[in-house]
Amino acid sequence: MNRARADEEEYWHSSKFRAFTFDDEDDELSQLKESKRAVNSLRDIVDDDDDDLERVSWSGEPVGSISWSIKETASGSTSSLEGRDSSLQKGSSSYAALPKQVSSYSLSSLFKGRNKLPSFQSLSDALTDTGVKNYAPELRRPKAEYKDYSSDWSPKDTVRRMQRGKVCSLERFRSLQDKLVLLDEAVAGHDGNVITAVLIFLKRTLRREILFRELEVRQVALCHLIHFLRETGEQKLLLDLLRFLDRTEEVALSQYREHLNIQDVEKRREFLKGCIGLPFSAEDTSHIQDHYTLLERQIIIEANDRHLEMAGQSELFRKYPRKASILNMPLVTTLFYSCFYHYTEAEGTFSSPTNLKKTFKLSALQIPDKQYVLTALAARAKLRAWDDVDALLTTKNWLGYTKKKAPIGFHRVVEMLQRNNAPVQVLQEYVRLVEDVETRLNLATKYKCHDVVIETYRDLKDRIQLTAYKCKVERGSAEEEKINSILNNMQIRWKN
Repeated sequence: MNRARADEEEYWHSSKFRAFTFDDEDDELSQLKESKRAVNSLRDIVDDDDDDLERVSWSGEPVGSISWSIKETASGSTSSLEGRDSSLQKGSSSYAALPKQVSSYSLSSLFKGRNKLPSFQSLSDALTDTGVKNYAPELRRPKAEYKDYSSDWSPKDTVRRMQRGKVCSLERFRSLQDKLVLLDEAVAGHDGNVITAVLIFLKRTLRREILFRELEVRQVALCHLIHFLRETGEQKLLLDLLRFLDRTEEVALSQYREHLNIQDVEKRREFLKGCIGLPFSAEDTSHIQDHYTLLERQIIIEANDRHLEMAGQSELFRKYPRKASILNMPLVTTLFYSCFYHYTEAEGTFSSPTNLKKTFKLSALQIPDKQYVLTALAARAKLRAWDDVDALLTTKNWLGYTKKKAPIGFHRVVEMLQRNNAPVQVLQEYVRLVEDVETRLNLATKYKCHDVVIETYRDLKDRIQLTAYKCKVERGSAEEEKINSILNNMQIRWKN
């Protein structure tokens, strides 16, 4: 008590401005303070990183030694406790006594640039000071968050957490019964992502025979696993599962899909040839056979045309060079290619369009007449081979008479020819063959087939429309003379 009071008196009587006294030279405390000020003034001169200096405390002990650490810790804790006791006892007074820290200065703290005043500490000192107690309240996490790190969840709680996107460890479900309950809860939750995650866990921790046996009675989970295996490309496990389920056709189709991963054409052809003997249905077997036949035909055509193109022997290949290979193309694309480059070839050649049509006539990939005419018309119109277009649309009856016939409709023929910049004379020939009068007039007006419009109004005996159309043709043209000739014909009985 007396010591605390003495410390308080010393604090209030101290000042940084010293008055002259006769006892200055005999006062050891004053000399100690003077030495402290001198050392503090050296802080701005001495480099902080000078590691060659030996750091000692005021007691002469090396800084960092065991004895120095013990004394520093003990002195700091003692001074802090005394300061707390004195402040509590003086609580009724208006001012509290500040505790005096013993051994608060050392050469290490001075050369490290710590604060001059003993009542303030730097941030690093505050963090490393063991004598100062932290009175800040501890912010605890909610109890629900502590459960995130727990592993004591039921299968139902685990599924719910997974549905909310929480990270869950499924390793605690070790027994087969727990794993199956977890799978059933995932299926009952109707969440495909959760079902897939549980299936991946089961696939990794269960033997195949056990997994397949349990999934056989759980169709929803089974469908998810089959789809997952197909998407990830785990072909071997998928085939084993389908064989276990005795789904022979699905096994065959899964093996057939493997041809998509084969880039070499010859290897793909041999693979398809081997797929013909797989246990497909009758319809699927026909498709596999047609696929093999088409690829074999494409290989022959590609080899021949590549030779002609490189040798420069064909004028058609020089004028219209090929933009892509025909290999692995659909049947309709192959037919268009044949109609474009090999239309005039004999039926006995592999590249002939008629031979291609005849080959697949009785197959599942048969080419209907409408499809053949549409494809051939598009190819020959692109080459502006109007004679071939005319021959394609001309048929003979059993009496030998010829007539124009278009399975796709003449209005579509006109539109296709116009897209390929067919001349007006060619367009007019096929516009006249459009049966619907209104469609014929619209097409003739749109594509400026004046003769067709004039003849149609004449056949309709519509004098008003013919007179109005006269204003749309050029003055002094052959079309105007034709309209005047029709209007002056006295044998026509006009409706208006």
